[in-house]
Amino acid sequence: MSSAENKAPTGLHPQRPTVANRLVRKTNPSEVLITAWRGVSENQHVVSAEWPFSHPFYTPEPEAHRPLLLTESIRQALTLLSHTEFHIPLDHRLGWDYISCSATPEGLRTTAEPAAVELHISHTSVSRRRLGCARLSAEVEAVRDGVRVGTAQIRYTSYPEALYRRLRGPYADAAEACARAFLPGRPLSPALVGRENAGDVVLSPTTRDNLWFLRPDLTHPVLFDHPHDHVPGMVLLEAFNQAATALCAPKATRTLSLDAVFKRYVELDQPCLIEGERLGASGIQLIATQGDVVAVSALVTTAPA
Repeated sequence: MSSAENKAPTGLHPQRPTVANRLVRKTNPSEVLITAWRGVSENQHVVSAEWPFSHPFYTPEPEAHRPLLLTESIRQALTLLSHTEFHIPLDHRLGWDYISCSATPEGLRTTAEPAAVELHISHTSVSRRRLGCARLSAEVEAVRDGVRVGTAQIRYTSYPEALYRRLRGPYADAAEACARAFLPGRPLSPALVGRENAGDVVLSPTTRDNLWFLRPDLTHPVLFDHPHDHVPGMVLLEAFNQAATALCAPKATRTLSLDAVFKRYVELDQPCLIEGERLGASGIQLIATQGDVVAVSALVTTAPA
């Protein structure tokens, strides 16, 4: 974007299709959910998103979107703001440290028209570190038709390309990481995880009912619309959602909230296990382990569908 577009966060910035996909880290422009953004103060912004009537991945049933549509909208919004308002270069790598996201069932209902959603984002901390790193914390309130439909708290980090390559070592190159990746295993039954298509299932069975292999499919047009050097956070959150659904089966449930802590990257060339444990009537504790080390942990709260 030009320097004029990066000045004080006052006016409304309309989406520019020729650059918007780069600003939100999506290759396919049709996957861009953000339509505009404006500044309220130096660290407060309102980002507008449009949810389609039906999305091929985030709307597995006609009546309601998945909560991860809100999560993906927030991911895109924070990525955009990091580049446009906080001037983090486009070649820096962004990664989640923590995310807590909740959505109301009413807010996820589909209608005959696309839904306009406003994300009210307050960055509570923007810390510039040595060697060009930045650590940011944000609170988000999602509003649809004047009603709050979701909230989120997120901590994320930006790494300069050179530092990221030193940190990742032989795993830094996305093309090489994808070339080494395991082929996806046999999917669970789609109905068991609330899906219709086997291609959207990100879990493979094991001999235990509460343990699954992660099956990242690098050909998936939404979860992998461009090469990654590790399993993306959105894939892991989808795996946790599907694991929670499988644990509650045959009882139909919906996810109300998800809190996840990202401790290390999940590599594409090593098996990753997803394990779940019921905590009372509505809570489910989940962990993703790789090489006997916990990489990501999460708590999912569900309700009857």
